Amino acid sequence: MTASSAVTTGTLVVPDARLYYEVRGAGPLLVLVGAPMNAASFAAAAEQLATTNTVLTTDPRGHFGSPLDDPDQDSTVLARAGDLAQLITHLGAGPAVVFGSSGGAVTALALAQTNPDLVTTVVAHEPPLRELLPDADAQRALTDDIVATYATGDVIGAWRKFFAQAAIPLPEPMLEQLFGGDRDPRQVAGERFWFAHELRQTTSWVPDPPLLRSIPTRVIIAIGAESAGQFCDRTSRELVAALGVDPVLFPGDHTGFVDDAVTFAARLQEVLDQP
Repeated sequence: MTASSAVTTGTLVVPDARLYYEVRGAGPLLVLVGAPMNAASFAAAAEQLATTNTVLTTDPRGHFGSPLDDPDQDSTVLARAGDLAQLITHLGAGPAVVFGSSGGAVTALALAQTNPDLVTTVVAHEPPLRELLPDADAQRALTDDIVATYATGDVIGAWRKFFAQAAIPLPEPMLEQLFGGDRDPRQVAGERFWFAHELRQTTSWVPDPPLLRSIPTRVIIAIGAESAGQFCDRTSRELVAALGVDPVLFPGDHTGFVDDAVTFAARLQEVLDQP
């Protein structure tokens, strides 16, 4: 265990939003980012990594401490990549290593494509790049059905369908525990925003493998050792095939950075230390 590091918090005002962020530690800049996962989701891993890095975490636009001026606007991948670019520039500590998980991995890949000068290394952990799959049409229809189900007010039903598409088994009692009953209003608001304005935007983004191969940024595709057969395992393997690289295994599954932050952070540092 590491001693708790001091956390500096701030808000960066951008033209259409206010971006909440946290900074820990000292050393090279390391960004941990999700979508829709917020800064709190990465806090435990950030604590571990702050012993050797300046660690930046943030609430993505539309979630928790990062409200949009227009809450009905979509959270596009390019907008989120632009947010990261502005945060890195604002801190004046770049270029950065950027670790992104799930939707955050898509954001990180887009940042590398649009601002490679700001990113030395991208570690994209299980990006849900639906359009790379051979059954993309069927998966697109499933996503549309999930969004439509949530819009009817059937929260549990939407999550049930989401985890079925993700091929992540979640028992019915756990669904009820996580997504039923009284919940934090901020979590509910973020959930509503994600289904209505973010899920489609994230999964429909298409990377540019030739561009990613040509830029100086080191691109690492990370896959959970326990994610075999899951949706994001499939999309990640399609991406490594397109890039002509090998996947790098990380502990756990899609949420390994939450389930065992200490082991996951140690693996991330190990990967970053390799030439």
